[in-house]
This record gives sequence, C-alpha cells and structure tokens, in this order.
Amino acid sequence: MSFGDPNNPYGQPPQQSAPGYGYPQQQPGGYGYPAAPPMQQPYGMPVGPSQMPGITRAAQIMLGVIALAHAAIAALYGYTLTIWDKTMEEAGVNGSAEAERFADFGKGVVVFLLGLATVFALLGLVLLLQYGKGGNAVRVCSIVYGSFAIVTGILMIAAWGLGLVIIVVAILLIVFAAKRASADWFRRPRY
Repeated sequence: MSFGDPNNPYGQPPQQSAPGYGYPQQQPGGYGYPAAPPMQQPYGMPVGPSQMPGITRAAQIMLGVIALAHAAIAALYGYTLTIWDKTMEEAGVNGSAEAERFADFGKGVVVFLLGLATVFALLGLVLLLQYGKGGNAVRVCSIVYGSFAIVTGILMIAAWGLGLVIIVVAILLIVFAAKRASADWFRRPRY
C-alpha cells in the first residue's frame, strides 16, 4: 500500500486548494441561511408593511365594486316589488285563486332575493371598511365573499351584463386577496 493511493482509507488527506480556486465562495452563515437576520424591530417583532400594498388596495377596490353591484341588485329587486301588483293586474292574474297564489310565491322569491342582495351589500361594506385595520380574518372573509359573489354573478348573468362584471371582479378579488403581499399586510403587527 502506498501513501498516495486514492483508495487508501488510512492515507494522507488530500491537500486543500487555494480558496476560490475550483470551489464556490460561501457566505458566512452557512446551512442555507442568510448571513444577516431578517429586519426586525426591537424585542424581536417582525416588521410588516407600513402602508397598504397596491395589490391589497386593488382587492379593496374590487370588494367595493362587488358591494356596489349587490346594492344595485337590491335596488332592482326593490323596484320590481314596487311595480309587482300593478304588473300582475295588467297581466290579468287577479282573477283565479291559483294564479294569485303563484304570483304571491313569485313575490316571495323576489323579497328573499332582495334580502339576500342587501345582506351581501352590507357584508361587503363591513369588509371594505376593515381593510385598514383588520386582521387575517378580513382577508379570508374577502376570499369567501368573492366566491359567493361568483355564484351571484352566475345567477345575474342575464341582467344587463351585470353578472359577467361581478364574476370577473370577484375572480380578481380572490386572486388579489390571496397574494403574499396581501397576506403580509393583514398579518402585520398592530400596536
């Protein structure tokens, strides 16, 4: 066995080459961690964004558009209720008891949809006002609200294209609220 045999486990260890020659330079810190710790405030609290990121502001605007669309839908249902009895009279529905029962059932459906649209408009307004000071629950509720708004858009697709606008804006709301910058904004420390 010779001393220079590369397969000899008891042989002389290989000589270290000059630093930087054939080997990548390593930064201090090692093990894949950055050399400097992340920015932190005193007492170890992580620093969050000081003002609302643009993507989060866009999500807030999309939420406002959806809430406004729900308010417009509620107004349309309210207008429909104001002219309901007159329209039924003109159609000649007030003669038969069964026809009046179906007309009353239709009126009940419109009242239910009016209440639902009003609740969605108010919920959107509450979420909209919480964007500046709310926590991560506001972001999650915005994503869920956007999901329900897609269903509303599908049901309203025949109403002057309002449903299609709601669907597109709701998808944008979900995407913008799910971004990392939005998550960082809602998880920032509040003092």
